[in-house]
Amino acid sequence: MTKPHRKTDARVTGTDRSGVADGEAPVRQCAVTRERLPQTEMVRFALSPEGVVTPDVSSRLPGRGVWVKADRETLETAIGKGAFARGFKTQVKVPDGLMDQIEALLLQRFTGLLGMAKKSGEVVLGFDQVRDALQKKRPGLLLEAADGAEDGRSKVYFLAKALYSDVEIAGALSSEELGVAFGRERVIHGLVRKGPIAKAVRLAYRRLAGFRTRPELDWFPDQDR
Repeated sequence: MTKPHRKTDARVTGTDRSGVADGEAPVRQCAVTRERLPQTEMVRFALSPEGVVTPDVSSRLPGRGVWVKADRETLETAIGKGAFARGFKTQVKVPDGLMDQIEALLLQRFTGLLGMAKKSGEVVLGFDQVRDALQKKRPGLLLEAADGAEDGRSKVYFLAKALYSDVEIAGALSSEELGVAFGRERVIHGLVRKGPIAKAVRLAYRRLAGFRTRPELDWFPDQDR
């Protein structure tokens, strides 16, 4: 599916900033699909000194980087079709459990951002509290636990839809995972207030959702895919 790239190809090494406006994420080329996408929709991989393919979800590791669209199917293709060896121009070792490693790192990044949002006072938790907050202002992101009750999440979502028409919901985390993010045992309903932190949280969720089932797409089919 992919073609060999020259060693100097900045689109693969991750140094290309063409087409980037102020405040926008740099654009990278996927080593598998050849799509040019914002790096916030991709995962960067670096090569360890031992030649092991290493996920770099924060895009901070030194050296040459190979970028892959942030979804499980594309990564499976990258592994199966030798995209990493072509991108790094050398023999590489793909570790067992790479998919699970990436998912865990993206989950950690997402929950870390949620924790930061809470410390900044940008998070509302609890069914009644979320519904009250919705009456006052459009949300940046709704949070609904994957194992929460259908009745409760439907009441929250359809209230938000009635007030603001288009709202985004994140439903791929369990109540225990959301609880970890907020220092509680379990969290069922939550809301991140609209603002810069909410934007970062949404982008982090979309990357994570590439490696998880998104139950909100079945709960509410009008959600963007």
